[in-house]
Parts: sequence; C-alpha cells; structure tokens
Amino acid sequence: MNIVVCVKQVPDTATERKLRSDDKTLDRDAADGVINELCEYAVEEALLLKEAHGGEVTVLTMGPDKASDTIRKALAMGADKAVHLVDDALHGSDALGTSHAMAQALKKIGFDLVILGSESTDARTGVLAAMLAERLGVPQLTFAKKVEVDGSSIAVQRVTDYGYDKVEATLPAVVSVVEKINEPRYPSFKGIMAAKKKPVEKLGVADAGIDASQVGLANSWSEVVDFAAAPPRAAGTIVKDEGDGGVKAAEFLASKKFV
Repeated sequence: MNIVVCVKQVPDTATERKLRSDDKTLDRDAADGVINELCEYAVEEALLLKEAHGGEVTVLTMGPDKASDTIRKALAMGADKAVHLVDDALHGSDALGTSHAMAQALKKIGFDLVILGSESTDARTGVLAAMLAERLGVPQLTFAKKVEVDGSSIAVQRVTDYGYDKVEATLPAVVSVVEKINEPRYPSFKGIMAAKKKPVEKLGVADAGIDASQVGLANSWSEVVDFAAAPPRAAGTIVKDEGDGGVKAAEFLASKKFV
C-alpha cells in the first residue's frame, strides 16, 4: 500500500507567535519551527498500517527550506522517503492555494491512502483534508480515531459530539486523524541516523504542475487586513471576605455581565 502523509512545520506553541509587518503572514523566523503535533499522529498511523499491510510511507510537506527539519523528524520515526514542495511562489498561500499545490504533488507521487492531522496549530482551519479529497476526486474520512484497512476497503471511527460514526469507503481515499488515534513513537538513534540517508525530493511549482495563478499571497481568497498585539493582562481584582465576600463576588460578576 502506497501511503502519503501530509505534514506541516509550525511555530513552537511554547513561544510567542507573530505576524510579519510587511505582508501580514506568519513570521516563521520569530519562533522555532517544529512538526505540527497532529501530524505526528498521522505519521504514526501510516507506520502502523504499513507494518500491518506492507507498502511504503512517503512524507509530503510544503514550506520554506527550514521545513526540512520536519521532514527529517518524520523520516526518523520510520517513513521511507519524502517530497518537499518548496518555492517562493508558494509563500502566503491560503487553504485553497495550499490544497491545490498539495493535490498536484499527490497526483505526481501517486497514492492509495493520504493521511494528515485534522488541523494545524497555526492556521487551525481543519479543512485541508476535505479540500484535497475534492480536488483528487476520492472519498474523505475525517476526524478518525480508528482506521481499519481490509484489501481495497477502509473504515474509520469518526469522532462526533455524541461519540463516533463508522464511515466506510473504497481506496484510494483521504483520511484525517485526531490525537486519540494512537501514541506517536519517539525516533530512535538508529532511526535518526537512517533518516539522513533517506531520499528527499524537492519540487518547485513547475515541477509539480502547479498553476502559479492559484497559489501565493497575491492569489489567496482570504487575507489578513490588520492585526495588533494582544494587550497585556491587567492585574486581578482581590475580594476580601469580611462576611460579605459572596455579595462582593456577585457584584463583581454582575459588573462584568457574567451573571
């Protein structure tokens, strides 16, 4: 089975994330780049499926040169090879542009199953899986907490507010996973060393057959009009209980329109 995992490098959530003042896009140099947490669950699920059914796991990412660190993390976990979409023309692409670029790359790579995390910690749109499935003309099975493959059939437990739905489809398909699905493995020293020798193919816009008029900041359907830094947190209000603490607390909550 040919499995492709879409991964993304995002700013470390433990650091302050900023937007660039010139074009209002994410400042990726302002914080350390790390692999998106939910992408690790996607990589782990791909490796588990490979171990159960055989095949190959390819990692696909789109981003600047520094995104190669994220590729190496996935390769160290056990993925076999990687494809890196890297081109200045891709900078500032919104979800629609990103889905076009990734879909074109997936057509070039070929796949039986595409797996990705349900969202990224920077954009948090949660729509890429559905967009990819639409562009590729294959079924989508999203928010999966369990994945089962039997020949050309695939079934997932899709997380809902009331529990889960069982959704079935025929391969090829696109699946997005949630954090409940597994526990990502830590790369071993052997895996880290082996990752240095695994093939990483770099593709530009022309190489992948990407329509340049559909990607990049200038062609995005959404834009950041303005932004400002969050105001500093104000000092808290201390209510001293002198027998009327409950009344004072209620009055404070009422003044803030909480009650």
